[in-house]
Amino acid sequence: MAPLLEVRNLETHFKTQDGVVKAVNNVSFHVDRGETLGIVGESGSGKSVTSLSVMRLIPSPPGKIVGGEIMFDGQNLLDLTDDEMRHVRGNRIAMIFQDPMTSLNPVLTIGRQITESLELHMKLTPREARNRAIELLSMVGIPSAASRLDSYPHQFSGGMRQRVLIAMRLRGNRKCLIPNNPTRPR
Repeated sequence: MAPLLEVRNLETHFKTQDGVVKAVNNVSFHVDRGETLGIVGESGSGKSVTSLSVMRLIPSPPGKIVGGEIMFDGQNLLDLTDDEMRHVRGNRIAMIFQDPMTSLNPVLTIGRQITESLELHMKLTPREARNRAIELLSMVGIPSAASRLDSYPHQFSGGMRQRVLIAMRLRGNRKCLIPNNPTRPR
């Protein structure tokens, strides 16, 4: 059986005033279904750029994926159109970003941010979405999940905001979650 995710000879470069920076140079790995893979390295070694490359979220310019293949569930993500990739990102693969405060909307409650996604992508009714949101928050260890739905991001600690993001990414039938620096102190 083919791996769920296979990255082969990935190269991502950034153009700077001083020349080209090879942020990711010939990186290869694979992840089988049900498997967990950790990518470790020093600060600036390309871990985040590798994750962003897999998600095709490299800002262009100045960055560009210049080589390799990113095979996900049998298809090369580098061959997809932007619209096709948005569908893959929204439904089959998700990233949990490094800074939860910038990933959450500060003017919407946590509950609204979770239920909106559930209603849109999973076609749940508002009541079903609320119940599922409570279930997801409970799964990631948010105490008093039902009452916390009405809280705003700034009312959560950094670690709790990270858990909210994990809960949001657990919805649906995603096959792959990519957490970017999940153990960084908050």
